[in-house]
Amino acid sequence: MFFTKNRQLVRWIIITASFAIISLILWNTYTFFQKFKAEERAKMAIWSAAQVELQRSLLTDDINPLVDKIIFSDSLTPKIVINEEKQINTVNINEKRINDSTYINKLILQFEKQNKPIELSYIDPKNNKKVNIGNLYYGDSDILNKLKYYPLALLLIIFLFGSVVYFFYRSSKIATQNKLWSGMAKETAHQIGTPLSSLIGWAEILKTENVNPEYILEIEKDIDRLQTITERFSKIGSLPTLEKTDIVKETQDTYNYLKSRSSKLINFTIKLPEDPIYVNLNPQLYSWTIENLVKNAIDAMKGKGDLTIVITQLENNVKINVIDTGKGLTKNQFKSVFEPGYTTKKRGWGLGLSLARRIVEDFHDGKIKVVQSQIDKGTIMQIALKTV
Repeated sequence: MFFTKNRQLVRWIIITASFAIISLILWNTYTFFQKFKAEERAKMAIWSAAQVELQRSLLTDDINPLVDKIIFSDSLTPKIVINEEKQINTVNINEKRINDSTYINKLILQFEKQNKPIELSYIDPKNNKKVNIGNLYYGDSDILNKLKYYPLALLLIIFLFGSVVYFFYRSSKIATQNKLWSGMAKETAHQIGTPLSSLIGWAEILKTENVNPEYILEIEKDIDRLQTITERFSKIGSLPTLEKTDIVKETQDTYNYLKSRSSKLINFTIKLPEDPIYVNLNPQLYSWTIENLVKNAIDAMKGKGDLTIVITQLENNVKINVIDTGKGLTKNQFKSVFEPGYTTKKRGWGLGLSLARRIVEDFHDGKIKVVQSQIDKGTIMQIALKTV
């Protein structure tokens, strides 16, 4: 009960806690990295002292075996020693490239950025003067380099895990919504069926009465339309059957119906090829798509303007353009208008274009998009399907 009532609060608590945990992990990693780097610096100080002692021992022929042990004990940290005569000695450096002066110079610059060089020098007890042997340049060890990129790897893992959880949650939510919409659509189709059957009966009775046949014809057209709508809703949630169909004729039929039942302030125009164009089509769902695009265009023009439907064929594709002179769209709306629930109208569910996209792309393996749009000038919506 608490989680249901305070869902937003719980969500923010989880987000804040996750952020705090991630921050703590990153801070601990950074602290460990700095401590490890300080320890490595201390090791290099001991190693450089051993180097100085070795040089001093060579002068007296009294070599301390402990010095040799210290010098040869470190096999992890890459090191470059440059003496006063500019001679270069390398340790833990790629042996194949130790004679490559360009490579060595780049390494020296890289090591200088990673760690401050250590001066190799000692005080001569005879004259109490400082004697410079050279400089030690050392880079980060492999372990330190791996530790350096650990936070990035951790963030990537957390991001991927979060993405998986998010998409799982989103997919689950969408699946639940789809089931709900499918159930509502089928129930709507079922509810329409009863009064529709009654209307068919009344239309037959009117034929026997002294009624103008034109009136009955128009009533029958609307009954046919209701039957088409019922069939559309009943097919939601199930895979539609596609059949080889002349898309030119189907578009013309839908256009004629919509034109006769739309405002006279809309100037309808249709441009069709003379020859039929066949595609694998579900006529009812395709008609629904064209109807959604046309009604959306009429709404964008606020019931007054020019609406044009153009069909063109290019090789194995047919393109249907629905052109209006409405208020237009901005560039960032080109894709969002097809998202479920997106609407610019004060009243509406924002489902028309999302249904159109699902019908075209999921059921007919086609494409639907906004080809062009300008504010206060109009929009071109396009359907592209493969011909057969």
